[in-house]
Amino acid sequence: GGSGYNDGGLGGGTGNTPATDPAQGFDGGGNNATPEGGGGGGGGSSAVGETPTSQNGGFGGDGSASTITGASVTRGGGGGGADSYITADGGAGGAGGGGKGANTSNDNTAGTANTGGGGGASRTSTGSAGGSGVVIFRILTTKYSGTVTGSPSVATDGSHKVITFTGDGSIDG
Repeated sequence: GGSGYNDGGLGGGTGNTPATDPAQGFDGGGNNATPEGGGGGGGGSSAVGETPTSQNGGFGGDGSASTITGASVTRGGGGGGADSYITADGGAGGAGGGGKGANTSNDNTAGTANTGGGGGASRTSTGSAGGSGVVIFRILTTKYSGTVTGSPSVATDGSHKVITFTGDGSIDG
């Protein structure tokens, strides 16, 4: 997202560059171009980051829901923007693991692990880290070889196996 006005008022970054279909994320929010305006929220995988209208930080854009595991889970939320004034609040992270932007106490948070959510912005230093990603395979049980390396989780959802990698590993077949 964009910086606060007191930090030079830089606009938010452009999402989905280079352009793909489906999109790989949306634009970050800008700054509100007023003195002491808060920073914009980061873009999520399904929505732009908010451009704040006050000293509060902008909310991160929401992530995208997927039912690949059998349940609806939202991932890829944008990080919240930092506030720019003593009594203001940092922006909330977008649904899907986005971290909260900082307020005066620099209470920004990292993106949630295994969601790919963006980290919250800081007022005075480097923002928080984004959440780690995840790789999920959904395979018909009759086609699943059962041969994996690493430590993925393997679950059954009806007639499918759901193999979830949160670290190194491989699947055969």
